[in-house]
Amino acid sequence: MRKNNRTNNELRPVLIERGFQPQADASVLIKMGNTHVLCAVTVEESVPPFLKDTGKGWITAEYGMLPCSTNSRMKREAVRGRSGRTYEIQRLIGRSLRMMVDLAELGERTFRVDCDVLNADGGTRTASITGAAMALGDALAMLQKKGVLGEIDLLPLAAVSCGIVDEQPLLDLDYGEDSTAEADANFVMTGDGRLIEVQCTAEGRPLAQTEFDELTSLARQGIEQLLALGNQAK
Repeated sequence: MRKNNRTNNELRPVLIERGFQPQADASVLIKMGNTHVLCAVTVEESVPPFLKDTGKGWITAEYGMLPCSTNSRMKREAVRGRSGRTYEIQRLIGRSLRMMVDLAELGERTFRVDCDVLNADGGTRTASITGAAMALGDALAMLQKKGVLGEIDLLPLAAVSCGIVDEQPLLDLDYGEDSTAEADANFVMTGDGRLIEVQCTAEGRPLAQTEFDELTSLARQGIEQLLALGNQAK
């Protein structure tokens, strides 16, 4: 039996609080079970040198875990330096967010998204992407309301983890499930079910195509639910 008597295709309890950090241009606190991530957007009226005078904007992300977000305190990365895992995750978040919009519609401004993990119980990267996507959408809406941006064709997206645990395909793994999974995967998808990025690894044994298809189907269900919950929280 899963925690909270969850079924195999059920998300952990989800809470989305928009505008959690009022000093940011937009922010979302997303809680998926005991994984809590604060995603905040800062809009800068400049772009990296490689985009200067192109008329295009940029979207980038930074990711970090607070010292007491896990069972044992970790040193702040501001002190010890960023790990390879941190760089990999924040690049994943940035790539995902840049799929949401045509950068040419942003003008020469940068949207910097900070994803800080307050508490970790599995799925921190997928929760970060989901919360960051919602916060980015809110930042764009704020600029549109101010008349700074025109109409933008925004592509809704979210992310969720899935895995095979004790031969069963499960949606939205917590840490205990993830640490014992025979295979685990992170899916980033659009609201209409198209794939943006998939990270899938076999841990205990090779993964069959039928099992991967089951995980993909579970991810689509979960992402539809996350996007619906995000809309309800507006």
